[in-house]
Amino acid sequence: MMKIVGVAACTAGIAHTYIAREKLMKSAQLRGHQIHCETQGTIGVEHELTAEEIKTADVVILAIDVAITGMERFKGKKVVKVDTSTLIKNPIAFIQKVEKAIEKEDISHEKNV
Repeated sequence: MMKIVGVAACTAGIAHTYIAREKLMKSAQLRGHQIHCETQGTIGVEHELTAEEIKTADVVILAIDVAITGMERFKGKKVVKVDTSTLIKNPIAFIQKVEKAIEKEDISHEKNV
């Protein structure tokens, strides 16, 4: 089981942001992981990650199509970036790729899977 934190943000900050968050949350939970995921969009930050959630996370997943605020919070963490449409199309396969990368310790600090 991994502890995952994530951020979802799309260019419009509306539909894809929330769909990506939902798919990420559901697929991670189906695979037996703990996950907390915030959104950054037109109405600001929702479900904001706590410092403790970030500190104890094994990996940070950024399902983003735009630059986000607060990147400094993830300094020193394993970070995986994916665009929202890729995540939405096949979230389980994406989580499995992240699991394999973590298993092999194939993630340094920023990686596109």
